[in-house]
Amino acid sequence: MNAPLYNKDILRLAASIPHHQRLADPQATVEKRSPTCGSRVTADVRMEAGRVADLGLDVKACALGQASAALMAAQAIGMSAEELTEARDKLTDYLSGRSDNLDFWPGLAVLAPARGYPARHASIRLGFEAIAEAARMADA
Repeated sequence: MNAPLYNKDILRLAASIPHHQRLADPQATVEKRSPTCGSRVTADVRMEAGRVADLGLDVKACALGQASAALMAAQAIGMSAEELTEARDKLTDYLSGRSDNLDFWPGLAVLAPARGYPARHASIRLGFEAIAEAARMADA
C-alpha cells in the first residue's frame, strides 16, 4: 500500500472510458450497483457469433470504478461471455487475496494499490460484472 490510491494513471483512465454511450438496440442490458458507495455501471451488449460485437456503458462511479470499467471496456469487444466471466472471477480472486495474478487483463496493475481497501472492491468489480453478465444474457 505504498502507492497512492488515486494516481494520474487511474484518473486518466477514469476520464477516458471507451464505449461510454448506451446502445440504442442492445440484446442485453445489465445494471450493477455497489451497496457500499452507490457506484453504478450499466452495460448494453450486442453479440455476434458468440462474441461481443458492440458495447455501451453508463458509468456513475468513483475514479477506481471508472478506471476499472475503462480497462474492461477497452478489451471486451471480440471476447466471448465465457472469457469475460473468467476475467470477472479472476479480478474477484485478486481483490480478495485468493490470487496475486493480474496478468489476465491488460492494464489492471494500475489498480493494485486498491487491493488493500476492501471498501473499494465492489466499485472496481462493477464494470467487469455488468459486461460479463450482459454478454452471458445476450449470448443465451
